[in-house]
Parts: sequence; C-alpha cells; structure tokens
Amino acid sequence: MDSVMYFVHILGALSVGFYLLLPFVVAKISKLSLPAQEGSAVAIRSLNVIAQIGLLVQFISGGYMISKGNYTVVWMIVVFVLLVALFAVSGMMSKPLKSAIAGIKQNKSIAVETGKLRTMSTIVAVCMLAMVYFMVFNQVI
Repeated sequence: MDSVMYFVHILGALSVGFYLLLPFVVAKISKLSLPAQEGSAVAIRSLNVIAQIGLLVQFISGGYMISKGNYTVVWMIVVFVLLVALFAVSGMMSKPLKSAIAGIKQNKSIAVETGKLRTMSTIVAVCMLAMVYFMVFNQVI
C-alpha cells in the first residue's frame, strides 16, 4: 500500500507542477492577440482546476504518508500551511480568470485581471518551490 500511495503522491505532484510554469505563461498573455488571450485564459482555468484536484490528491496521499513516517511537528505545520496557501491562492485565481475571459469576449482590456493573475501565480509558484524544498529536504526542520 505504501508504494501505491507514493506513486499516487508523485502523480499529484506532476499535476501541480503546472503552478511552477504559470507565472511565465501569465506574463506573456498580454502580448497575444485577443483570440489567443481568450484561449490561454480558458486553458489556464482548466489546468488550474486539474491542479486543484492534484492538490487534493497531494493532501490525502501526503496525509497517509505522514501518518506512516517520522516527521517533526514543525515540518508538518510548515507543509500544511504551504498546502493551505496553495489551495487558497489557486482558488482565488478563479475570479480574475473568469473576469478576463468575460472581458476578452467584450473586447475590453484585461490589464487589471492580468496583474492580479501575475501576482497570484507568482505566490503559488513560490509556495510550490518551498513545498518541493521541504519535501526533498524534510530533515531540515
């Protein structure tokens, strides 16, 4: 069972790896044509939903693995806070994505939404990098 959960955890990690690339994708959206901006925003919204499901998989499989392992309380708290931050910020990205898609369809500027997405995607990417660091170097704290 442990190897199955480890495999599931790795699959979940692959799905949330999208968040590491997201700031670079969002940075280029404003340089695209309107149809390409709409397509990119729709793709980001879909991938965000998939990555949120991956976060849920990470939470469940990681919780199982923590229950079987020997980790410090500080490490568990840090990892839990990072996971909650990932859930929160990735969920908050939904509103600017919906607004951007609606704005593009009405030929309006999406500069405000793009700015919000750029900030949120950077926060998510930093949280993901921190999470990967603590997963690889779990004996640090």
